[in-house]
Amino acid sequence: MDVKTLAKEVKDYVIELRREFHMYPERSGEEFRTSKRVKEELDKLGIPYIAAGGTGVIATISGRKPGKTVALRADMDALEVQEKNDVPYRSKNEGLMHACGHDGHTAMLLGAAKVLSAMREELKGNVRLIFQPAEETANGAVKMIEDGAMEGVDSIFGIHLWSGLPIGKVSVEAGPRMAAVDVFDITVQGKGGHGSAPHEGVDAVVVASNMVMALQTVVSRELSPLEPVVVTVGKLVAGTRFNVLASEAKLEGTNRYFNPKIKDVLPAAIERIAKHVAAGFRAEAKVNYTFATSPVINDPECSRIAATAVKKILGEGGLMEYEKVMGGEDFAEYLKKAPGALALVGIGNEQKQTIYPHHHPNFNMDEDALEIGVALYAQYALEFLCNN
Repeated sequence: MDVKTLAKEVKDYVIELRREFHMYPERSGEEFRTSKRVKEELDKLGIPYIAAGGTGVIATISGRKPGKTVALRADMDALEVQEKNDVPYRSKNEGLMHACGHDGHTAMLLGAAKVLSAMREELKGNVRLIFQPAEETANGAVKMIEDGAMEGVDSIFGIHLWSGLPIGKVSVEAGPRMAAVDVFDITVQGKGGHGSAPHEGVDAVVVASNMVMALQTVVSRELSPLEPVVVTVGKLVAGTRFNVLASEAKLEGTNRYFNPKIKDVLPAAIERIAKHVAAGFRAEAKVNYTFATSPVINDPECSRIAATAVKKILGEGGLMEYEKVMGGEDFAEYLKKAPGALALVGIGNEQKQTIYPHHHPNFNMDEDALEIGVALYAQYALEFLCNN
């Protein structure tokens, strides 16, 4: 039987799993129930596995003939989002939600495991299945790699379900696809006092507010306008009550970019601006800067293989070009170890109201995409192992 037929046969199984995972979302690094269920399904299929990366799982399907090793990756963690969807499978864990599609990723990879197990006789080589924790905190991939996820791997392929793409469309272009992610926090130390006598203190709120605005000039005045870069302060906490000068303020933010050279520019610029703005207001600033993950850059040959797989599943019309996005993905860490590609699989459908952006409390997916994802995982593995 071919991949398309087998993917159709496991569709209901995958939808059921996805809904179960959706009902029981877990924080990054705490995917205990999800990991347990993955292992249970692998046991049913007779696929050997090991625990890795804390709550991650690495499984291997060995073909009947020797050959290369291809890795397929899915992430398992959820987000601190309160779900607003009124569906039978809505989250049962208060304040947690699968608002980014990882429930679908995990279910699809288990579906692909079923398909590839049934096609074991045709496999020339091995398929490594990587069920990864903690993608949202950008440290899960590194932990999986430390525990051997990429040992002996010749190529890796991942899927991200994407609400910006319509159902039935897949993007697998070569080159930059998702941005590097840096994280920073700044502590502003001022001097408290009474709100009626601001001259007697150093208002950390005023300092922090000016700092937020000044940081935007890194993009507008220090970097080429031809370079896509984002500097965002997403959190600012300061003050205790209306008539007290805040003695301290804390800012948290993120930087996004594609050009690796910018990695050398941003940390120094953020620190310089923070410290000098603070000094200008008689305050002090301390900066912590972390490189979370690198940009996702699809290998040209792996993108070609993925495009071939898409055409076999959906025909020529299944491919759709999609602009690179400033969102980050620690799938990039695997690409440092072996060539690979990340595919964006469309889940957008206005009629089914699956057009909300990722991380939105009403995020949902057209579950017809799950069958496509299963087939794409499996077809990529076959194309890489058997037709190259």
